[in-house]
Amino acid sequence: MTHDPYQLPPDLPVPVDDGACDHLPEAPVPSVRLRSTSGGWVELVEIAARPSVLFFYPRTGEPGVPAGPDWDAIPGARGCTTQSCGFRDLHREFGALGVAVYGVSTQDSEYQARFVERNHVPFEILSDSDLALTRALRLPTFEYPTDRGGPATLVKRMAWFVDRGRIERIWYPVFPPDRNAETVLGWLRERARLRSIERGEVRLA
Repeated sequence: MTHDPYQLPPDLPVPVDDGACDHLPEAPVPSVRLRSTSGGWVELVEIAARPSVLFFYPRTGEPGVPAGPDWDAIPGARGCTTQSCGFRDLHREFGALGVAVYGVSTQDSEYQARFVERNHVPFEILSDSDLALTRALRLPTFEYPTDRGGPATLVKRMAWFVDRGRIERIWYPVFPPDRNAETVLGWLRERARLRSIERGEVRLA
């Protein structure tokens, strides 16, 4: 059967919360520079100074190229393309809330750039291929051998909302991956509504 990264198998194992992100809420974002698919480098603390969503994924696949016989059996591994495309499809809605979106993986920037071009992704994807961010914040990872695109150390799937230099909210584990963007957007809309009420701009019914 031809591998299709845009479709999720119906029997994927569900990841469980192993507590590996419990230390991240309210943590300050470290001063780490990551290469971007825009062609340059970005300073993470500059991103975190304003409302932004960073979603993390292990590695994106390629149409027709199987990830490996064991990939689908790893809870939380499969679904990187569908997660990314979910944020792509809702990108305007995030922008309407004044929230920037970034993808992050340990794949190298060249591999990520091909994914961006192939899938018409409108936001930057950042490469932590040297594991600087992963090590600085002790992000949850797993090992999976790969012959191209980056190291065998892959970051587990999660999403952050950052603002004023800190991680305000964490989504971990993420399942199903294709609903991650929708879930995060719903939380942001509710956050915006509650803040409007606090400012007296919206009255409770």
